[in-house]
Amino acid sequence: MTEADWDLVATLHAQCSEQNLLRRWGRTRITPRDLSRLLTHADCWLGLGTDERPVALVSVGPVTRELGVVDLGLQVADHRHRQGIGIALARHTARLAHTRGAHTLSAFTQASNVPMLRLLDRMGPTSHTRDGPYVEVRLALGALVPAPEDTPP
Repeated sequence: MTEADWDLVATLHAQCSEQNLLRRWGRTRITPRDLSRLLTHADCWLGLGTDERPVALVSVGPVTRELGVVDLGLQVADHRHRQGIGIALARHTARLAHTRGAHTLSAFTQASNVPMLRLLDRMGPTSHTRDGPYVEVRLALGALVPAPEDTPP
């Protein structure tokens, strides 16, 4: 993804409620400058639906500046929640980060963001550190729980 994809990011965000933008970004309006800053610190991908419209944005990068620790960012369009898109993208991103040498996946979110907390807990054993209204969740990438479709019959 590049800054040229701003229109796609704006289209995705138009499909997200203010509440969900606030959960993901800490504000309700995202600017091209925000995207530029994210692209400087992380690898980012847009998930497109069958109609080629953006349905999700995922990012992973060493934002914490801890060696081997990468931070996950995830936004899924509201009308596409609870369809497995977020967990699939998070698992794919975690596996990719692990193959690139990361040992820990971190996510910083609002403590009230129950869907994101559940998603992370489904990926494997997590540790949660509360900081006021926020929580940092960490997952050891070597302990990822395989997705049901990854498990042999």
